[in-house]
Amino acid sequence: MYEYQNNNLYFAQIADGIKEPGARELSGLGAHNVSPEYGGIYFNAGSEALYRINYCTRLATRILAPLVSFDCPSAEQLYETAKGTNWTDFISAENTFAIFSNVSNSRITNSHYASLRLKDGIVDLFRGLTGKRPDIDPRNPDIWLNLHIRDDRAVISLDTSGGSLHRRGYRKDAVSAPMQETVAAAIIGYTEWNGDVPLYDPMCGSGTLLCEALMHYCKIPSGIFRERFGFEFLPDFDEALWERVKKDIDGQVRGLPEGLISGSDISSKAIEITKTNILNLPSGDKVKLETLDFRKHKGLENGTIVANPPYGMRMGNRRDLDLLYKSLGDFLKQRCRGSSAFIYFGERGLIKNIGLKPAWKKPLKTGGLDGRLVKYELF
Repeated sequence: MYEYQNNNLYFAQIADGIKEPGARELSGLGAHNVSPEYGGIYFNAGSEALYRINYCTRLATRILAPLVSFDCPSAEQLYETAKGTNWTDFISAENTFAIFSNVSNSRITNSHYASLRLKDGIVDLFRGLTGKRPDIDPRNPDIWLNLHIRDDRAVISLDTSGGSLHRRGYRKDAVSAPMQETVAAAIIGYTEWNGDVPLYDPMCGSGTLLCEALMHYCKIPSGIFRERFGFEFLPDFDEALWERVKKDIDGQVRGLPEGLISGSDISSKAIEITKTNILNLPSGDKVKLETLDFRKHKGLENGTIVANPPYGMRMGNRRDLDLLYKSLGDFLKQRCRGSSAFIYFGERGLIKNIGLKPAWKKPLKTGGLDGRLVKYELF
């Protein structure tokens, strides 16, 4: 038996800035003994919960199933363990695979070299058994494997997600520096918006916040467009159970009331991109979009406002940027009374330009930036 079969222990890769809501989400989807660690969260789950988590999680990027762990002081030990593992339990010579690795504080110092030795062990096992070998496909393989070596201790895992879960499949186009889907989902979660009031994004860009708000309200599973998951290659995969889980979740999807979600942007190109993306989702045609400078918008009272305004890398002129944020603050203060606003600042120095007192600030890292999500109560 493989390690995950012995202890039902899995590892969710989740960005550091959203581990707290990520842990709550995993628990809500059926995980037990949820334990945040460096780089993600360990948890226990049976097969049903594993399938549900992969299909529904909005915050995790991958769910790893540990197969074997061992002392790994050398590349030769890595090769021999790989060659001694029965990979025919997971793939055939006709399948493709890829490996992503992480190495720290170990005698093996190069993650690329570690991946090569793991690959060599797998390939040589198949050659010895069948005379054939599975090919490497670094872009869209049938199966993803993860190798983690720390303090000369190695863990080889199968990626049960089958590729990063942040790629929902609805985003066909994007403006520059689009927000990652998992970060947008975390922002929508932090708003605690449940559809009781309208939601508006005054600078919607590629529409990622709007798409995640739509999926949240309509209970659309984040994996709705995925053609397959990595857990389908596990030796104990239960196809009938997976079909029941999927059918139950899909049966909970609901429609979006007209006018509940809206967005605007000064760029007509951005609005066209948002339309392209959001129309890929069920009820996407119910989202109101318009090409409009928010400074000319009538505002939104007693609602929820979300925004990811331009910052540093996305807008060169600092003076124009400062004025934009001041205008956003004026818009919120003067035309959005009774609303709550949640603004993501990719550059923390711009927070002061809003000119409003924050209700709270939360660290939220995205794209290598140490940003902040700030809530404003607009009395």
